[in-house]
Amino acid sequence: MPRFLSLAERRRGIFILADEVMVMGFQIEQERWMNYHMKQRRGERLDALRRGHGFGNQLFVEKIWWELVGHFEGLHPEYEVKDWRGRSYFVDFMWIVMARRFIFEIMDFGSHGKERIKYRRDLNRGLFLQAQDCEVFYIALDELKENPTFILNALRNILSPYLSAKSEVRVSGGLYCKIERELMRAAIRRHRVIRPVEAAKELEIHTMTVIKYCRQLVEKGKFRPVDKGLSGRVVAYEYIGSLQGPDLV
Repeated sequence: MPRFLSLAERRRGIFILADEVMVMGFQIEQERWMNYHMKQRRGERLDALRRGHGFGNQLFVEKIWWELVGHFEGLHPEYEVKDWRGRSYFVDFMWIVMARRFIFEIMDFGSHGKERIKYRRDLNRGLFLQAQDCEVFYIALDELKENPTFILNALRNILSPYLSAKSEVRVSGGLYCKIERELMRAAIRRHRVIRPVEAAKELEIHTMTVIKYCRQLVEKGKFRPVDKGLSGRVVAYEYIGSLQGPDLV
């Protein structure tokens, strides 16, 4: 006799799919992002990227940036700046959005807090960079490991105006229609991943209509198609936009 899955089991299956797709989507986009920056660099700048993008930085892009933004556009790892002495220094991350520059430094107590001279230089460097119209955020590695939700919520509140502005810039083909906005919101409610059949039932529209608008969102840079194994058949769509923005309203 065939056994039908309970509602709890179906929901659990959806969450497992969403988690798997989120991990897969992050890994694909992160690899593409890092390969791009590797190809753009030579000499000391390339060495700095290879040395500097370690555990703490990878944790930041996975637990904070990907959750907050959903893409890596405008985010530069190990970005070269000049300090007050004119010497080159590589900050962990520089996010450039329109005319604004945001710096994120992942601070490990073992490497920044025990040496008084280095600690002093780090603070002086941050002060100097803020004087150069950069917003500087220091993030404790221990907090990133133990309480990433606190960091995520704090940065969401601080950066929300710029995330919204970035969303407006990325729109192609005009404003989003009602169905596109509904699909984006539905994806967010499902950990960024939706299946056309399930979305069609929720929105009470035909499955082919959902697929049509999902493809349009792929063209606009908001969705990424998720295929199944070797067949290449698209089974779901992953939302890769910001969790906040005027396009969702």
